[in-house]
Amino acid sequence: MTPTFKAVIRSDIDTTFMNLDEFAGMHLVNGKKMPVTVDNNELIEREKKMKSNMDGVFVRSLLIYVKAKDYGALPAIGSVINLDGTLFKVTDATNEDGLYSIEMEANKS
Repeated sequence: MTPTFKAVIRSDIDTTFMNLDEFAGMHLVNGKKMPVTVDNNELIEREKKMKSNMDGVFVRSLLIYVKAKDYGALPAIGSVINLDGTLFKVTDATNEDGLYSIEMEANKS
């Protein structure tokens, strides 16, 4: 029997996209070590990387992908994620067939 397209995508999450030898790296997310893919190129397409708040504070935006089974429940918009010791506020989170796409931002001065 030929696998469905969705089954192939789910397989690709582990074997390609979240593969530590290909795209992902190990990161500490909320105290738990897991494979994370940081996608700066997609984020540039979504918005400018740095936004000025007129008071000398800048917003650092970051887009990450994590496996749903590693992370747990999809984070709520406005919740806080600790990524490698830096606190980020979730601005968007989507479950893409078992892979979470999480946009986050942190204020930097």
